Amino acid sequence: MEVTIIVFVVMSLLGSLMWMMPSKREKLLATLRLDARKAGFTVQLVHVEPPRAEGEYESDTINVAAYRMSRNNSHKKQPETVPWQVFRVKAISCDGLIEGWSWKIGERMMPSSHLAVLNEVIKALPDDVIGLESTPIHVSAYWKELSGIESMEVIKNELEKLKKANL
Repeated sequence: MEVTIIVFVVMSLLGSLMWMMPSKREKLLATLRLDARKAGFTVQLVHVEPPRAEGEYESDTINVAAYRMSRNNSHKKQPETVPWQVFRVKAISCDGLIEGWSWKIGERMMPSSHLAVLNEVIKALPDDVIGLESTPIHVSAYWKELSGIESMEVIKNELEKLKKANL
């Protein structure tokens, strides 16, 4: 009887320890986010609300990682960046964007030369990037982190293009 109680207590303790251990996915995300910090990203977990898709009554709030790159252009004399957000959703506000992407903020505020750069960037992004954002402070990609470190390099290169074009 005492042995059964001891085995039960030990099994209970081992179960609790296993429950506290990070899963394989959590370990991969921790490694990915650490590599992202080394590559110059700031990673934040955010709640975003993309534009309402065609046929939807309300848009959903999505919890996703925002991979941000600071502009670091306070010492340069550049024109002020107009804030904008685009999302991978088919909606009414899609003027100038490729099929399947829509504006949340900034529609009809970009010249066609900037739209061409933005559309090139959008085409090059991995499928699990659900949105892009630009402010005077940073450029961001809203990424579901399903595709791994190779995709992070692609995102970094594309965000660099946006920074270079002052989008």
